[in-house]
Amino acid sequence: MSKEMLSALDALETEKGVKKEVVIEALEAALVSAYKRNYGQAQNVEVEFDQRKGDIHVYAVKEVTDEVFDSRLEVSLKEALTINEAYEAGDNIRFEVTPKDFGRIAAQTAKQVIMQRVREAERNIIYDQYIKYENEIMQGVVERRDSRYIYVNLGKIEAILSKSDQMPNEHYEPHDRIKVFVTKVENTPKGPQVYVSRTQPDLVKRLFEQEVPEIYDGTVEIISIAREAGDRTKMAVRSHDANVDSVGTCVGPRGQRVQAIVNELSGENMDIIEWVDDPATYIANALNPAQVVDVTFDPTNDKAVTVIVPDYQLSLAIGKRGQNARLAAKLTGYKIDIKSETEAAELANGEQATAETDAVVEAPAAELTSDTDATVTGGSADSAATND
Repeated sequence: MSKEMLSALDALETEKGVKKEVVIEALEAALVSAYKRNYGQAQNVEVEFDQRKGDIHVYAVKEVTDEVFDSRLEVSLKEALTINEAYEAGDNIRFEVTPKDFGRIAAQTAKQVIMQRVREAERNIIYDQYIKYENEIMQGVVERRDSRYIYVNLGKIEAILSKSDQMPNEHYEPHDRIKVFVTKVENTPKGPQVYVSRTQPDLVKRLFEQEVPEIYDGTVEIISIAREAGDRTKMAVRSHDANVDSVGTCVGPRGQRVQAIVNELSGENMDIIEWVDDPATYIANALNPAQVVDVTFDPTNDKAVTVIVPDYQLSLAIGKRGQNARLAAKLTGYKIDIKSETEAAELANGEQATAETDAVVEAPAAELTSDTDATVTGGSADSAATND
């Protein structure tokens, strides 16, 4: 059995990547359990597996004491001295107690435990392999689907793609090859579990890192991404090299780079804008493709602005169902109120008229008070003269 055992351990390590030491440790633990179950004489038991010969030895470990209360756990000092005169009270002595038929019984009893440990080791290997891909992008193949999830084969494991992580404009069929963003890797009692997404903004970031070398090496930096998956994405970029155009680099020659990403995302629109230090300019850029006339900051709220656009650009600035304005707000972190030039002018005129009205109302009141005071004073003076 020894040669077969060693050959099996070598094959297991080669084929499944499970280290021999892990299996031997599991085997020794299983054999201890098997011995205690079938041979109850010794309680403190150790099992050793000889990795060179493949032999199995069972040892009962007993403590040297002056007086023996349990022969299964203790040995007298007198008996210990007959073995070796150097033994003292408190020392441990190992006695080999390997039964003759232990190989057959141990193999039957330990099989299930060994297989469990092997499965655990395999799960740990898979977990260690895939935890490195957390927050990264991977290529997968759609395997199957049910009412809740789509299962994507990533090689040695099936990842879960939930409904909320599926793009609304995509329909997934078995054998479809898709790129997914790994959001989380968990090591559960049932084995490693990988969760992936097609809707995360970071998926767009990783796709651009793959497609644009300048982003990967840090020459061009992605500052912010606002995304409504399957429809439209806005991305703000800046260049750390004055000679490199951040937007042009992402678009690529004849739009090849950005088009590759659009194709991967099933036609999702991409707005790439330049990030600048000036918030007003940045907000104006974020509302691309609409033209911006003016950006006014709210004095009571440093994260709120009013943006004025030409009348004919108002619907473009707001976007379909407010999408352009909504994404611009997410991208910049500002609350954006968009007004047309006419609306802004009317509002300004209204405020000016209100101010003038307030001034007119206040002026007659002042004059009336003055006249009244004069009349009262004069009357008082006349009265005084009459009295005199």
